[in-house]
Amino acid sequence: MRLFGSRIPGREGDSTPIATPTNRILIIVTSAGEYESAGYRTGLWLGELTHFYDVAEAAGFGLTIASVDGGRVPIDPESLAHDVLADQGTAERYADRTFMNLLEDTVAVADVRPEEYDAIYLTGGHGTMFDFPRSKALGELVAAFHDEGRVVSAVCHGPCGLLETTLADGRPLLRGREVTGFSWPEEELAQRADAVPFSLEERLRALGASYSVAEEPFAPYVVEDGLLITGQNPASATPVAEAVVRALR
Repeated sequence: MRLFGSRIPGREGDSTPIATPTNRILIIVTSAGEYESAGYRTGLWLGELTHFYDVAEAAGFGLTIASVDGGRVPIDPESLAHDVLADQGTAERYADRTFMNLLEDTVAVADVRPEEYDAIYLTGGHGTMFDFPRSKALGELVAAFHDEGRVVSAVCHGPCGLLETTLADGRPLLRGREVTGFSWPEEELAQRADAVPFSLEERLRALGASYSVAEEPFAPYVVEDGLLITGQNPASATPVAEAVVRALR
């Protein structure tokens, strides 16, 4: 795992205000359950939720799960495969009825109040490529977190929710920032290169972000740039959570 960049309260000389702590974190998940140009089903990559949740909950933070449209959250069937659940340590949460019920009736992004949380975390799963960039409410919510001095974090395809985020001063959030996210080689290895609507790697670079990745595909990799914390892939969800907790401490 490679970590670089500054941590809260932000970059040197940054005048971003520091928000009053609430000891709560907001988790955003997709509402999109299928691809548009292929028959594959998709949705939330479950481990990217559960691994972050485990770390943040153990650190004493309260957590709320919100989705783009609200209501029931679709789960990527690939993330529920037996070997994936076992290898990624997600099986216990998947078997937990109380935990899985949290995904049955989530609050909509448009109904969230950012001042009630210290940080926002954008989970991944290919579904995010279809609804995160198109959600005006999500873009405004992420901008509010950043502008108010709260931590903004994302993992894997979660940075799709940063693509259309414009800050109060009119700047794209991503311009000039150090970030990572699901790479194109990983997309090819996942056999979804022909089905995704765009390359996240290319879109991040096109918006002026300084994009970097791990030396090997699917290795954990986290980039910290002030209040912005991003992880490359599913294996990065736990270290992203650890970085968020450190920042909030």
